[in-house]
Amino acid sequence: MKTARGWKWGLLGAAGLLCAATGCQTWTAGMTLPSAHYLEHPPQYIPPSPPYPLQRELGHMAAEPVPPPAGPEALPQPIPGQP
Repeated sequence: MKTARGWKWGLLGAAGLLCAATGCQTWTAGMTLPSAHYLEHPPQYIPPSPPYPLQRELGHMAAEPVPPPAGPEALPQPIPGQP
């Protein structure tokens, strides 16, 4: 009889220890709040991203455009033997 009662208390104690050690979320006054374990981790710094992620391409697009050559010399030479 004593062994059955000790077994039940041991199981209850193990379940309580497991619940206390996991650091799960708590529900208080209708709000789901995180556990306090998030305070143990150092904060991560993520630098802000630039407004346009491809800065070199933006620089080339913003550069002075090269005007195309005027006249028939702008066309490529025909390939010999092709109609």
